[in-house]
Amino acid sequence: MTAAESMPPVVLFDVDGTLIDSGGAGARSWAHAFDKLYGISADIGSHTAAGETDPLVARKTFEAAVGREPSEAELARLFAVYLLRLSEEVRTSEGYRVLEGVEDLLLMLSDAGTMLGLVSGAMEGAARVKLSRADLNRFFVFGGYGSDSDDRAMLTRGAIDKAAMLHGHDVTPDRVFVVGDTPLDVEAARAVGAVPVAVASGKFSVEELRSAGARYVLPSLADRFPEMSER
Repeated sequence: MTAAESMPPVVLFDVDGTLIDSGGAGARSWAHAFDKLYGISADIGSHTAAGETDPLVARKTFEAAVGREPSEAELARLFAVYLLRLSEEVRTSEGYRVLEGVEDLLLMLSDAGTMLGLVSGAMEGAARVKLSRADLNRFFVFGGYGSDSDDRAMLTRGAIDKAAMLHGHDVTPDRVFVVGDTPLDVEAARAVGAVPVAVASGKFSVEELRSAGARYVLPSLADRFPEMSER
């Protein structure tokens, strides 16, 4: 088996904490949106967990901060103000950085003929904005996003379906590697039968990610990426 043949045909990457650290741009943008629309200082970290989807973050924070469920129109305005602010926050964030090993790994996988996609709890627009500063969008052909589903397993399944459409034939989930930095990423991959590859570049340790059920756990994406032949 050649090096190219040993690589999985599809690898799906989470964004925040896996590819980049936005330096808090997302949290600041949500806080700005709640302040502008409702005059409320809302901290999403107090009401949500790492890895949850943007629409779920918005609804849970709204209910906690405002004290009721949002209407459809209120959610639409909240999303719009958040996204408008996010572009500026990402552009000016002093803490923004591409995480270790990311660009080298993406180049290696691309050269090996692996199709690269995103699986992010962020809305599609937000995920693309967060990657734009580092010019990483150029690596990703497709994706599954928080704007596709509140359920990370469902958006991951949707991304695999898109990969199958692009390949022109079925792609079995056990040949798809899903790379993320939270237990929710691992759970979503396992739920659809994909191979969970966890990277301890976010808030969770190697031990915590291994306990969550990841098949492979990497300290960073600079470490050797697993191959199909290792399974």
